[in-house]
Amino acid sequence: MTGLPWLLVDQHADDDTVVAACTDIDGLFADRPEPPAERYTLLACLPSGRLRAAIDGFGPPWLGNIGLEAIHPSDSAHPPECWECVEELLDLVVTDAQPAAAGQGLLDITLEGRLRTDLPRFTRRSTATAPDAEGYLLAGITGEGEEKFGFCQDVSGVFHARPVPPPRPATLVGCRPGARLQRAIDALGSRNRRMISASIFSVGADGSATHVLDAGFGAEVSAVTPSPLGEGLVDVTFEPKYGDVIGGPRPARAREVWEVWQAGRPTELNRWSGYDALLRHEWAGAALAHHQQRPDRPGGTEFHLDGSHVTDEDGFYCAIGEAINGPGGYFGWNPGALHDCALGGWGAAPGFRLIWHDAAVARRHLIPGYDRRLWAPAITMDHVLAWLADSGVHVELR
Repeated sequence: MTGLPWLLVDQHADDDTVVAACTDIDGLFADRPEPPAERYTLLACLPSGRLRAAIDGFGPPWLGNIGLEAIHPSDSAHPPECWECVEELLDLVVTDAQPAAAGQGLLDITLEGRLRTDLPRFTRRSTATAPDAEGYLLAGITGEGEEKFGFCQDVSGVFHARPVPPPRPATLVGCRPGARLQRAIDALGSRNRRMISASIFSVGADGSATHVLDAGFGAEVSAVTPSPLGEGLVDVTFEPKYGDVIGGPRPARAREVWEVWQAGRPTELNRWSGYDALLRHEWAGAALAHHQQRPDRPGGTEFHLDGSHVTDEDGFYCAIGEAINGPGGYFGWNPGALHDCALGGWGAAPGFRLIWHDAAVARRHLIPGYDRRLWAPAITMDHVLAWLADSGVHVELR
């Protein structure tokens, strides 16, 4: 089943059964909706730190992120420090502060921002229901560590039902079904409908298949029509029953990156340099998916990093990947992965030397701030250098 650029593969089968090959997977590249802008009020609040300064006019009204940490009553079944009952408010701006009805110098503070909804929840409580709390500690994570913002007795605007986007369907376009999918198609309209569960693979021009990281497929067939893309091909639509058909879809613009890799492994450095941070991140992920294992160069080996395009954190990962492993190389795509790679097994034994050329480019761009793509404090040059030092990498800036 070759010649088509996408595969569905059942990796749980003994022989990695190919479920289908197709020309396209409509739904694989789709943007997730960002959390909407909302208004919140910290009720009967005793502010501190930058929150106090913003209210008094001695600091900017923008605060970044604040976590609401529920303070449980003494008879609560929850422990005093309960990570299950924390909600994070993002990109907050103070818009108003008024004396609270409770008096005692307390304030009702109005904020505009967003509620983080993109992380897995490990509790049955949804954001529609407030936790069992007699108040909230206000704390945030900055680029330099934890920051305290004070305390409030209650909040409004946070805990309420929000519209849930409908589960997203998917279509295998120009599809050549394997035996398992064909059985599911044949069962369409009967009581014996079959669930299709598979991983998604990208097929290169040389016929090699590469797993698209974190992308899974699971649903029942809902419709089949002849495809205009070729004789014998069909378009197979899957309607969601329990959630999105495709788990872990890639951003819509990431299609461009995967098409580059499907054409062939890059043979020139800095092919990623024209991309923005989103696509650079996707490039580093594609490099991980296509990583070719080889023996580590010995400790103390000197590697040269071209820093002329390191204008963001993701550009650094692309550049160090190529410094260690050549064009399209991978050596981490987040801080934890960078540290793991530096421990060995990814092309360089621990204790290597990194000559960072044109380091001034990163110095100008990797500066304190806020990353609204990740809703988090921006990563700075000093952070990157500290990560490398902690991983035993000897860095020389040029």
